[in-house]
Amino acid sequence: MEINSKIEKAKNGDQIAFTFLLDHYWNEVYSFMLKRTENETIAEDITIETFSKAFDKIKTYNPEFQFNTWLIAIAKNVHIDLLRKKRANLFIEITDQENQQAYNIADTTPSVEDELITEQNLSRLLHCIKELKPHYQEVIQLRYFQEMSYQEIAIKINEPLSNVKIKLLRAKKLLAEVIKNKR
Repeated sequence: MEINSKIEKAKNGDQIAFTFLLDHYWNEVYSFMLKRTENETIAEDITIETFSKAFDKIKTYNPEFQFNTWLIAIAKNVHIDLLRKKRANLFIEITDQENQQAYNIADTTPSVEDELITEQNLSRLLHCIKELKPHYQEVIQLRYFQEMSYQEIAIKINEPLSNVKIKLLRAKKLLAEVIKNKR
């Protein structure tokens, strides 16, 4: 009964209810994805994406079904999307001429132009990150630039693991909005 109450509150935008649902179902979704992917980092990322999508679409949740079943269905779809993206990147159709050109390229080091573009993109990204509140900047820095696990971040900033997960979820959403508004 408490779960249904929390779901209804979450549908009305209650952040505490979101946090409760995230804490309550995190291990179930994460464990499911860990079994499927056999990779902790990918399982964590898919789980975060799952909760992000679930919270964005929570108003569409049908209470006739179990909430955890709904979350697992979302997780499966996120995983399938990830696999499709990887597969699409692996099997790009190229012509014989493009294949010969690729074969003739001996030096794979980035050109000066490539490095400049990479630096400009990184500079733009860092500029966008600096528009976030400091606590969001910190978790993005620790996760994506220092490549720390969620647990390592929790220890470093001395906060519960669930807070770290929520902060990263919100930071990614806010960063996406900042980037979208810059275009």
